[in-house]
Amino acid sequence: MMDLHVPIIGILRGVESTFFKQLMPAAFDAGLQAIEVTMDTVGGLAMIRENRDLVPEGKYLGMGTIRNVEEARLALDAGAMFLVTPNFNIEVIEFATARNIAVISGALTPTEIYAAHSAGAVMIKVFPCSAMGGPIYIKQLRGPFSDIPLVAVGGVTTDNITDYLAAGASGLGVSTALFGHDALAEKDINKLTANVKKFIEYCR
Repeated sequence: MMDLHVPIIGILRGVESTFFKQLMPAAFDAGLQAIEVTMDTVGGLAMIRENRDLVPEGKYLGMGTIRNVEEARLALDAGAMFLVTPNFNIEVIEFATARNIAVISGALTPTEIYAAHSAGAVMIKVFPCSAMGGPIYIKQLRGPFSDIPLVAVGGVTTDNITDYLAAGASGLGVSTALFGHDALAEKDINKLTANVKKFIEYCR
Protein backbone atom coordinates (compact mmCIF):
# COMPACT_ATOMS: atom_id res chain seq x y z
CA MET A 1 0.00 0.00 0.00
CA MET A 2 2.89 2.37 0.72
CA ASP A 3 6.54 1.54 0.10
CA LEU A 4 8.86 4.27 1.36
CA HIS A 5 12.45 3.70 0.27
CA VAL A 6 13.26 7.34 1.08
CA PRO A 7 12.46 7.57 4.82
CA ILE A 8 11.16 11.14 4.79
CA ILE A 9 7.65 12.54 4.67
CA GLY A 10 7.60 16.22 3.76
CA ILE A 11 4.94 18.00 5.81
CA LEU A 12 3.37 21.18 4.41
CA ARG A 13 1.13 23.39 6.52
CA GLY A 14 -0.12 26.74 5.28
CA VAL A 15 1.44 26.53 1.81
CA GLU A 16 -0.35 28.52 -0.90
CA SER A 17 -1.99 26.53 -3.69
CA THR A 18 -0.23 28.39 -6.52
CA PHE A 19 3.17 27.75 -4.94
CA PHE A 20 2.29 24.13 -4.26
CA LYS A 21 1.87 23.51 -7.99
CA GLN A 22 5.56 24.37 -8.37
CA LEU A 23 6.70 22.88 -5.08
CA MET A 24 5.30 19.36 -5.51
CA PRO A 25 7.05 18.39 -8.77
CA ALA A 26 10.26 20.11 -7.68
CA ALA A 27 10.35 18.24 -4.36
CA PHE A 28 9.59 14.92 -6.04
CA ASP A 29 12.27 15.54 -8.65
CA ALA A 30 14.72 16.32 -5.84
CA GLY A 31 14.19 12.82 -4.45
CA LEU A 32 11.38 13.22 -1.94
CA GLN A 33 8.94 10.33 -2.13
CA ALA A 34 6.03 11.43 0.06
CA ILE A 35 4.36 14.78 0.67
CA GLU A 36 1.72 15.44 3.32
CA VAL A 37 -0.53 18.50 3.09
CA THR A 38 -2.25 19.18 6.40
CA MET A 39 -6.03 19.34 6.63
CA ASP A 40 -5.89 22.75 8.31
CA THR A 41 -4.10 24.29 5.32
CA VAL A 42 -6.40 26.78 3.59
CA GLY A 43 -7.36 25.19 0.28
CA GLY A 44 -5.58 21.96 1.22
CA LEU A 45 -8.32 19.67 -0.07
CA ALA A 46 -8.31 21.48 -3.41
CA MET A 47 -4.51 21.08 -3.60
CA ILE A 48 -4.88 17.33 -3.25
CA ARG A 49 -7.72 17.18 -5.77
CA GLU A 50 -6.00 19.33 -8.38
CA ASN A 51 -2.57 17.70 -8.15
CA ARG A 52 -3.37 14.05 -7.48
CA ASP A 53 -3.17 13.04 -11.14
CA LEU A 54 0.20 14.76 -11.47
CA VAL A 55 1.90 12.58 -8.86
CA PRO A 56 4.64 10.45 -10.50
CA GLU A 57 4.65 6.68 -10.21
CA GLY A 58 6.16 5.56 -6.92
CA LYS A 59 5.48 8.91 -5.23
CA TYR A 60 2.77 9.70 -2.69
CA LEU A 61 0.58 12.74 -1.99
CA GLY A 62 -1.34 12.46 1.26
CA MET A 63 -3.19 14.50 3.82
CA GLY A 64 -2.31 14.97 7.47
CA THR A 65 -3.83 16.33 10.67
CA ILE A 66 -6.75 13.96 10.12
CA ARG A 67 -8.46 13.90 13.51
CA ASN A 68 -11.75 12.15 12.80
CA VAL A 69 -13.68 10.13 10.24
CA GLU A 70 -15.33 13.16 8.64
CA GLU A 71 -11.93 14.69 7.89
CA ALA A 72 -10.73 11.31 6.62
CA ARG A 73 -13.71 11.11 4.27
CA LEU A 74 -13.04 14.58 2.89
CA ALA A 75 -9.37 13.75 2.33
CA LEU A 76 -10.12 10.50 0.53
CA ASP A 77 -12.81 12.13 -1.60
CA ALA A 78 -10.18 14.68 -2.65
CA GLY A 79 -7.83 11.87 -3.69
CA ALA A 80 -5.36 11.59 -0.80
CA MET A 81 -3.10 8.56 -1.29
CA PHE A 82 -2.42 8.17 2.42
CA LEU A 83 -3.61 9.70 5.69
CA VAL A 84 -1.65 10.89 8.71
CA THR A 85 -3.27 11.49 12.08
CA PRO A 86 -1.90 13.44 15.05
CA ASN A 87 -3.74 11.14 17.45
CA PHE A 88 -4.78 7.51 17.75
CA ASN A 89 -8.33 7.16 16.40
CA ILE A 90 -9.34 3.58 15.67
CA GLU A 91 -12.36 4.72 13.64
CA VAL A 92 -10.15 6.65 11.22
CA ILE A 93 -7.81 3.69 10.82
CA GLU A 94 -10.66 1.28 10.15
CA PHE A 95 -12.38 3.71 7.77
CA ALA A 96 -9.26 4.16 5.63
CA THR A 97 -8.01 0.58 5.67
CA ALA A 98 -11.45 -0.63 4.57
CA ARG A 99 -10.83 1.50 1.48
CA ASN A 100 -7.28 0.20 1.03
CA ILE A 101 -5.73 3.54 2.02
CA ALA A 102 -2.61 3.56 4.18
CA VAL A 103 -2.81 5.30 7.55
CA ILE A 104 0.17 6.61 9.49
CA SER A 105 -1.39 6.89 12.91
CA GLY A 106 -0.30 9.33 15.55
CA ALA A 107 0.54 7.73 18.91
CA LEU A 108 2.83 8.53 21.81
CA THR A 109 2.63 5.94 24.56
CA PRO A 110 3.46 2.25 24.24
CA THR A 111 -0.24 1.43 24.71
CA GLU A 112 -1.31 3.79 21.90
CA ILE A 113 1.45 2.58 19.59
CA TYR A 114 0.50 -1.07 19.94
CA ALA A 115 -3.21 -0.34 19.66
CA ALA A 116 -2.78 1.72 16.50
CA HIS A 117 -0.60 -0.94 14.88
CA SER A 118 -3.05 -3.68 15.84
CA ALA A 119 -5.90 -1.66 14.31
CA GLY A 120 -4.16 -1.62 10.93
CA ALA A 121 -1.95 1.47 10.77
CA VAL A 122 0.94 0.81 8.38
CA MET A 123 3.28 3.05 10.35
CA ILE A 124 3.11 4.85 13.67
CA LYS A 125 3.77 8.58 13.88
CA VAL A 126 5.48 9.10 17.23
CA PHE A 127 4.42 12.65 18.00
CA PRO A 128 5.62 14.89 19.54
CA CYS A 129 8.76 12.81 19.58
CA SER A 130 11.19 15.52 20.67
CA ALA A 131 9.14 16.17 23.80
CA MET A 132 9.76 12.58 24.87
CA GLY A 133 13.51 12.65 24.41
CA GLY A 134 13.85 12.28 20.66
CA PRO A 135 16.09 9.45 19.37
CA ILE A 136 16.47 7.86 22.80
CA TYR A 137 12.69 7.45 23.03
CA ILE A 138 12.60 5.75 19.62
CA LYS A 139 15.40 3.43 20.71
CA GLN A 140 13.55 2.50 23.89
CA LEU A 141 10.33 1.85 21.98
CA ARG A 142 12.12 -0.40 19.51
CA GLY A 143 12.80 -2.85 22.33
CA PRO A 144 9.25 -4.20 22.68
CA PHE A 145 8.09 -2.97 19.26
CA SER A 146 10.86 -4.07 16.92
CA ASP A 147 8.25 -5.15 14.36
CA ILE A 148 6.34 -1.84 14.29
CA PRO A 149 7.56 0.87 11.86
CA LEU A 150 7.96 4.14 13.78
CA VAL A 151 7.99 7.58 12.16
CA ALA A 152 9.58 10.30 14.30
CA VAL A 153 7.78 13.63 13.99
CA GLY A 154 8.51 16.85 15.84
CA GLY A 155 11.95 18.44 16.05
CA VAL A 156 13.70 16.43 13.33
CA THR A 157 16.59 18.38 11.77
CA THR A 158 19.84 17.70 9.92
CA ASP A 159 21.53 17.71 13.33
CA ASN A 160 19.69 14.62 14.54
CA ILE A 161 18.63 12.70 11.39
CA THR A 162 21.38 10.12 11.75
CA ASP A 163 20.60 9.72 15.46
CA TYR A 164 16.94 8.99 14.72
CA LEU A 165 17.77 6.48 12.01
CA ALA A 166 20.41 4.81 14.16
CA ALA A 167 17.86 4.56 16.96
CA GLY A 168 15.59 2.57 14.66
CA ALA A 169 13.16 5.09 13.18
CA SER A 170 11.68 3.77 9.93
CA GLY A 171 10.76 7.26 8.80
CA LEU A 172 10.94 10.95 9.62
CA GLY A 173 8.19 13.52 9.28
CA VAL A 174 9.77 16.91 8.57
CA SER A 175 8.46 20.34 7.65
CA THR A 176 10.46 23.58 7.68
CA ALA A 177 13.77 21.85 8.37
CA LEU A 178 13.33 19.92 5.13
CA PHE A 179 12.12 22.59 2.73
CA GLY A 180 13.85 25.54 4.38
CA HIS A 181 12.19 28.45 6.18
CA ASP A 182 13.54 31.07 3.78
CA ALA A 183 12.77 29.00 0.69
CA LEU A 184 9.14 28.62 1.78
CA ALA A 185 8.79 32.27 2.78
CA GLU A 186 10.40 33.54 -0.43
CA LYS A 187 8.76 30.84 -2.61
CA ASP A 188 12.21 30.10 -3.97
CA ILE A 189 11.97 26.79 -5.84
CA ASN A 190 15.70 26.53 -6.56
CA LYS A 191 16.61 27.02 -2.92
CA LEU A 192 13.88 24.62 -1.82
CA THR A 193 15.09 21.94 -4.23
CA ALA A 194 18.64 22.28 -2.92
CA ASN A 195 17.40 22.00 0.67
CA VAL A 196 15.44 18.81 -0.05
CA LYS A 197 18.39 17.20 -1.84
CA LYS A 198 20.73 18.07 1.03
CA PHE A 199 18.33 16.70 3.63
CA ILE A 200 17.88 13.42 1.78
CA GLU A 201 21.64 12.98 1.54
CA TYR A 202 21.78 12.78 5.34
CA CYS A 203 19.62 9.65 5.16
CA ARG A 204 22.03 7.72 2.97
